[in-house]
Amino acid sequence: MKTFLVLLLSVGTLGFAPFRNEVDWRIVGGTMASKGQFPYQISLRMSNFHRCGGSIINANTILTAAHCVDGWSSSSMEVVAGTNLVSGAGGDKYAVRLFTGHADYNPYTSKNDIALLHLSSSIQFNNLVQPVAIGTTQIGDNVECVLTGWGTVDVESALSRYLQFINLKTISNSVCIERHSSSDLTIADGHICTFTRRGEGSCQGDSGGPLVSGKEQIGVVSWGTPCAVGDPDVFTRVSAYNDWITENLHN
Repeated sequence: MKTFLVLLLSVGTLGFAPFRNEVDWRIVGGTMASKGQFPYQISLRMSNFHRCGGSIINANTILTAAHCVDGWSSSSMEVVAGTNLVSGAGGDKYAVRLFTGHADYNPYTSKNDIALLHLSSSIQFNNLVQPVAIGTTQIGDNVECVLTGWGTVDVESALSRYLQFINLKTISNSVCIERHSSSDLTIADGHICTFTRRGEGSCQGDSGGPLVSGKEQIGVVSWGTPCAVGDPDVFTRVSAYNDWITENLHN
């Protein structure tokens, strides 16, 4: 029997696509973040509902997952920065001028699950709002990292009211492939995986959010088995897309 896999989006915009299971992803087993602890984290909102996470990479650009924006128009999108509340209260709001999804994104295999949001106005940086550096190094296994997001604690829960974080460790792609051998989705060089133990990981609403090691973002939440049931979580590997990010920063 094939494992039920989900792309990690938000319950406010739950949707299904043919031939794939698409549900939205709160961090399971996490801890509430303190104010300003993760100043690069944003909420990507569609029609005023949190849909996905994302990260600030410069004053005009947000990094997120392609499956978060696939099928949507930029006019329906809004980015909120500088708040730990999933409601967006107290945060700074920015309209999305346009977005660039990877031209070779494949929703049926999860390859190239990466996108950039180009904002209509520049982000105003302060102690609650700061960019994160893009990782350029090929990360191996057993590397400590931190995941942040507002996702649910299981597939039937509501989104977390407050931003959560959890410390994780990377695993090798070969182990990740073995653990997901029954999946139709693909784990390739452009992916990076994490696993610590059952009951810790990403869930619905965390999609597009940042996986960070040290001061650099190494991954973008892409997909997993809902939710933290003992299988690795799969992220788009940021270092594999450095050239693509650079080429598309100024669209």
